Amino acid sequence: MSETAVTLKKGEGRSLKAGGLWVYDNEIDTIKGTFKNGDIVTLHDFDGYVMGRGFINQNSKIRVRMMTRRPDQEIDEAFLKRRVKAAWDYRKDTVDTSSCRVIFGEADFLPGFVADKYGDVLVVQSLALGMERFKEKLVSILKDVLLEDGIKIRGVYERSDAREREKEGLARVKGFIGEAFDTNVEIVENGVHYMVDVENGQKTGFFLDQKYNRLAIQKLCRGKRVLDCFTHMGTFALNAGIAGAREVTGLDISEFALQQARDNAALNRLQDIVTFRCADVLDELPRLAGQGEQYDVVILDPPAFTKSREATKNAIRGYREINRKGLMLVKDGGYLATCSCSHFMTQELFAKTIREAAASVHKRLRQAEFRTQAPDHPILWAADESYYLKFYIFQVCREK
Repeated sequence: MSETAVTLKKGEGRSLKAGGLWVYDNEIDTIKGTFKNGDIVTLHDFDGYVMGRGFINQNSKIRVRMMTRRPDQEIDEAFLKRRVKAAWDYRKDTVDTSSCRVIFGEADFLPGFVADKYGDVLVVQSLALGMERFKEKLVSILKDVLLEDGIKIRGVYERSDAREREKEGLARVKGFIGEAFDTNVEIVENGVHYMVDVENGQKTGFFLDQKYNRLAIQKLCRGKRVLDCFTHMGTFALNAGIAGAREVTGLDISEFALQQARDNAALNRLQDIVTFRCADVLDELPRLAGQGEQYDVVILDPPAFTKSREATKNAIRGYREINRKGLMLVKDGGYLATCSCSHFMTQELFAKTIREAAASVHKRLRQAEFRTQAPDHPILWAADESYYLKFYIFQVCREK
C-alpha cells in the first residue's frame, strides 16, 4: 500500500463526495510522503477520514483521479480485470456491441482511459499519466475479456494524440500496439456500412456516441428532402438515405471528411440520392435561404463551440446563430434535429439558446424527442464531464 497521504482542505471535495472521481489542486491541503507523478496515493478528508485511493499528478490541475473508494484495495491486475469485465458486461446489456465504446474513462471507473471497438479492431486512448502506466496491461485484459465471448481482436491502434495529454505532462502519440494491420475498418451501424479510418479519422476514427440519435432520424426521412449540416463522414445523411429519403445534401468544410462521406455513400449504393458539398455551413445556410430553398428535415451536428467554461458566452452566440439559420430552411411542419457536444453547454442553457433562435425567426417548436449520448458512453452522475451530448428533434411550425 502507498504511504503517501493526500489530505483535503476543510469543506472541499464536494464533487468527490457526491460520487465524482476528480480532486483539483486547489482542494488539497497537504501531501505527505514520497511519490512520483502517476503513483497511487491514499486520499483523506480534512479530519483524517480515508476516502479511497487514486493516482496523483502534479502536472495537472486534476491532481488526483480516484480509482477506488476502498482504502485497502490494491490496484493490481485482478482489480483492472474486474473493471474491464464490468464495462463489457454493461455494453452487452445496453447496446449493439458490433462497434461500440467499451471503456469510457471515469464513467467506467477507469479515469483517463478510453477504448473503442470497431468490429475486430480496438482503438485506445490514454489521457492521464496514471492510466498510461496501466495501458498495455489494460489492452491485454481487454483482448482476453473479449476472447471469452469468442471475439478475437486482430489489431489494436493507439490514438493518444489529444491535447488533453499535454495537460498531464505527456507527449501526444499514435501508432500500433502490437502487430500492424490495415487501419481502414468496415463497420455496420443501423444498417449503414462505413469505412472507418482509425489512424486518421477524428477522435478514434468515428463518432459512436450518436449511434441511436442517427437511428432516431431515420423514421422522419422517408420520402423527404434532407439537409445534413456539419456532415463530416456523412453519418446522419446516410441514415436519412438508407431510410428512403428522396434527396439528401451533406455540407462540411473538410474536403478530407467529405471524400470519406462520398466513399461511404458509394459503399451503400446511395451516391445518386445522398450527395455532399464542401462549404462553410454558417455562410451556406443564409445563401440557401436567399435562394428560397426549403427542406423537410434539417440536421445540425456542429463541432463543440466551447471546450472551456470561459468560452461559453461565445458558444451561446454560435449555437443561437446556427440554429436561427437552420430554422429558416425548415418548411412548415418539417423537422429540425439539433445538438451540442460540449458538456459546458448544459441542457438548460442549450434549450434556452434554441428557444431564443426560434423566437428570432418567428418559428414555433414542438419537441418530438430529447436524447443524449448512446448508452456505451454512460453518464456518471456527479461526474459532470461524462454528460456532454444533448440532442433535440423538433417539429417546426410557423407562428399562426
